[in-house]
Amino acid sequence: MEKLTNKEEEIMHIIWKLEKAFVKDVMAEITDDQPHYNTLSTIIRNLEEKGYVSYQAYGKTHQYFPIVSKEAYKKRFMSTAIENYFNNSYKNVVSFFAKEEKISIDELKEIIALIETKNAVGKDSKKSETH
Repeated sequence: MEKLTNKEEEIMHIIWKLEKAFVKDVMAEITDDQPHYNTLSTIIRNLEEKGYVSYQAYGKTHQYFPIVSKEAYKKRFMSTAIENYFNNSYKNVVSFFAKEEKISIDELKEIIALIETKNAVGKDSKKSETH
C-alpha cells in the first residue's frame, strides 16, 4: 500500500464516508480550503493509481468507491507510526499518551480489562481444542 499525502488522506476519508461518490460529491464535502475541481479530480485519480479507489464509468463521468477499507488503512498507518516513532513498542505508545496526559487511569484500566478478557477467552479456546 503506497503512502498517501495529507490531502489524499483527507479525500480518502470523504470517499470512505460517502462509500460511492462523483468528484462533485467529494467537492461538496470539503468545507475548508476547497480545491479547484480539476485539482480534486487529479487527487482522486492519484488515489486510483495508488490502488485505494476504483470507479464505475457512466459515460465520461466516473463514480469512485474505496477498494481499501478504512480499517486496513488504519492498521497499516498505525503499524508504520509505531515502527517509525515508538521503536516498534506498543508500551512506548501508551507511555507517550500517559506522559502527554492524553489517557486517563480509568482508560488504562479499561485497556487492561480488555487484554485480560481477550487472554482469558484465548486460553479457554485452547483448552477446548486439546480436549
